Amino acid sequence: MGPFSAAPHDDILVLLVQVAVLLCAARLGGEIAQRFGQPSVVGEILAGIILGPSVLGTLVPMLGVWVVPQNEIQGYLLEQVALFGAMFMLLITGLEIDVGLIRRHARAAIGTAAGGLIVPFSTGLGLGFILPDDLLVDPQQRTIFALFIATALSISAIAVIAKVLIDLQMLRRDIGQVIMAAAMIDDITAWTMLSILVGVAAGATLTVLGVLKAVLSVVAFVIVSFTVGRWLVRRVLTFAQDRLKSSEAVLTAVIVLTFGWGAVSQALHLEAVIGAFVIGILFGQIPTMPRDVIHKLESMALGVFAPIFFGVAGLKVNIAGLFEPRLLLFTGLFLAVACIGKITGAYIGARLSGTTDHWKALSLGMALNARGAVEIIIATIGLSLGLLTQDIFSMIVVVAMVTSLMAPSLLRWTLGRTQISTEERERLRREEQLRGNPVSSAHRVLVPIRLRDDADAATVQTVEAQILERIAGGRKLAVTLLCVVPTADRARATTFLDHVAPLFRQQQVTKKIVVDKQPDVAILEEASKSYDLLVMGAPEPGAGSDVLFTPLIDYVVRFASCPAIVVRGQHIATDWTPRRILVPTNGSLAARRAAQLAFTLADNPEASVLVHSVVVPDQLSYSDSADYEQRQFRIAQQVVTDLQTLGTSLGVQVDSEVTIAPDPTFAILEMARTVESDLIVVGTSVRVGSQRLYLGTHVERLLARATCPVMIINAPFIEHEAPHPVATAASTESGLTAPASAV
Repeated sequence: MGPFSAAPHDDILVLLVQVAVLLCAARLGGEIAQRFGQPSVVGEILAGIILGPSVLGTLVPMLGVWVVPQNEIQGYLLEQVALFGAMFMLLITGLEIDVGLIRRHARAAIGTAAGGLIVPFSTGLGLGFILPDDLLVDPQQRTIFALFIATALSISAIAVIAKVLIDLQMLRRDIGQVIMAAAMIDDITAWTMLSILVGVAAGATLTVLGVLKAVLSVVAFVIVSFTVGRWLVRRVLTFAQDRLKSSEAVLTAVIVLTFGWGAVSQALHLEAVIGAFVIGILFGQIPTMPRDVIHKLESMALGVFAPIFFGVAGLKVNIAGLFEPRLLLFTGLFLAVACIGKITGAYIGARLSGTTDHWKALSLGMALNARGAVEIIIATIGLSLGLLTQDIFSMIVVVAMVTSLMAPSLLRWTLGRTQISTEERERLRREEQLRGNPVSSAHRVLVPIRLRDDADAATVQTVEAQILERIAGGRKLAVTLLCVVPTADRARATTFLDHVAPLFRQQQVTKKIVVDKQPDVAILEEASKSYDLLVMGAPEPGAGSDVLFTPLIDYVVRFASCPAIVVRGQHIATDWTPRRILVPTNGSLAARRAAQLAFTLADNPEASVLVHSVVVPDQLSYSDSADYEQRQFRIAQQVVTDLQTLGTSLGVQVDSEVTIAPDPTFAILEMARTVESDLIVVGTSVRVGSQRLYLGTHVERLLARATCPVMIINAPFIEHEAPHPVATAASTESGLTAPASAV
C-alpha cells in the first residue's frame, strides 16, 4: 500500500459506522445525564463504556465488531477522529480563558498546581515500588515503572475538566479560571516528565542534560507561543478579516492555526491538545475575534467532535478482566491512591497559597482529580513501550474513567457550597447584563471618513472619536478609518488620514484608503468584513425630501451588515460631551438598543439618562377608552422602569418619565427642552425594501426639528435579545411611542 493509498474499504466502512453509532449514543447519553441533573459528559463517557467491551461488546459480539476497532488501522482512524474532538474542546476552552483574571489569581493557580503534582507524584511513586513483581513487565525496570505510575497519577484531563465546567456553567467563574490555569500547569509539567520517561524507556539514559533539554523545550514553547505566536495570530486574523472576502475566512484561519500549533507542541512531545489550548488562549485575547466564529467553533466542538471524543474514551474501558478478587483489590488501591493524592495535594496547595474558603479549595481538588482520556493516552504509551502489563493498563484506565465520572457530581456538590465574592458577583452580573449588547460587545469598528479640503477638516471627526472613546470604556477598540477616493487623490487622502488618526489616539487605529468611484459600495464591502459596528457623523441636514442624512449615509445605513450609529447635529463643539441624554422608548428591541447605547455614553458621574415614553390617547370613542388609556400608561411605566433598573445596575444615573400627548414628536422635543438635553438617542430597525432610508414619521420629524444632536442606532440583525415582554405585541419600528400608538 503506497504512502497516499486510502485505508482498506472495510476499515473505512467500520469507521463510518463507529462515528455514527458513537455520536448518536453519546448525544443520547448526554441528554439522559442532563435530564438527571448531571453534566452531559457523564452520559457521553458512559455511552462509550456501554458500547465497548465492558458491556455490549462482550454480550453482543456482533455489535462489538462494528463499534470496537478490530485492527490497528481501525484503531488509528478512530483515534484521529477522537483527537480532533480533544483539540476542538481545548480550543474553545482556551477561547474562554481570561488571562487577566488568571494573573489576579496566579498565586492560587500555581499553589494548587504544585500541590496537585507533588503529593500524587509522591504517592504514585510509592505505589509503584510496593506492587508485586508479577504485575510488572520487567522487575529490573521497577524504578522507571514507578516513575511512570507516578506521572500517570499526577496528570489532569484538561478536556474533561473543561467540559464539566462548561456543563456546570462555571468556566467564567473565578474558580473555573483558577482550575483551568492549575490544570494547564499540571499537564505541561506532567507531559514534560513523560517525555523524559519515554526517552529513558527507549534506551536513553536519565541525565541532567536530558532533563534540562526537556524543560527548556517547554519553556521555549511557552515563550514562543506568547510572543511570536501572539504576533502571528494577530497578523493572520487581520489578513483574514481585511483581505479575504469569504464569510468563513476567519473560521478557516483559526482552525489552520489550531492544527499548526498542535503540530508544534506534538513535535516537542507535549501533545497536540496543548498547542490547541494555547492557540485558543491567544485568539481569545484579541478583541476583534468575531463572536459568530466562536459560536461556530462551539457548535462543531460540543455538537459533534466532543461527544465522539468522550465516547471513544469510554469505548477503551474493559473492566471484565478486573473482577478477579486480587486484581480488583489492586484496582481499588490504584483508585484510592490516585484520588487521595490528587485531592489532598490540590487542597493543601490551595490553602497554603491563600485560599481561605475550605469548599473552594476542596473544589479545586475535585476538579483536578479528573484524569479522563489523557491518562488513557499515557497508559497506552506505557503499554506500547513495554512498561505496563495489560492488567496495570486496565487499572489505570479504570482510574481515568472513574475519576472523570466522579468529578461532575463531586464538583457540583462542593461548588454549591463555595462563597462567591462581591467583586466576582458584580463581574458576572455585568457580563450577563451586557450580553448581546451590540455597543458594549463591539470590538472592531469601521469609521468612514470623507476627504475634505479645508485645513481644519480633521476636527469634524471629533464627535465620532469621542463617541468611540466612551463606547470603549477603558478597553481598546480596533478602529478602521476608511477613506474612499479616486486614484488621483490617494496621496492627499494619506495626508488627511494622518491628521485625523490622532483624534482616535485611545484606540488601535488602522488607516485604509480604497480607490473607488462608488464610495457607498466600497464602504458596504468593507463593513461586511466582520465589523461589529459602523459609526458615521452627519452634521449637515438632508438635501431634499428623499434624503434623511446624506445620499451616501442613507444608502449605507439601509444595507449595512452590522449595527450602525449615525450622529446628526450642526455646529457640535470639538469638546462636546453629552451630559443629559434623552432616550425615547416604547419597549421595543430597537428602543432597548438606544437605551444601552445611552448608558454606555453616560460613563461619568456628571452624566445622566432620561428614559421617556409617550402614550398617545386613544382616538376612538368608546365607553372603556379611559381604562384602555390607563392600561397603556401602566405598560409604558413598566417599560421605563425596566430600563431604569438596567441602567442603574450598570452604575448610570437614570430617570424615567411617561407622558400622555397626542403628538409624540412634540412631546419628545418639549421634554428635551425642559430637561435641557444635549443628546437624543433613538433606536431603529430599518427595512431595506423601500427606495429611501425610512425610519418612521416620528423619527424623521424629530431629526428635522431637534435643536440638540440626535443619535440613531440601527441594529436590525441582532437576534440574541428579546424586547420587553409587555411591549412585544405592539411595538413600533422606531421605538418612540408607547404601545397604545403602534405605527
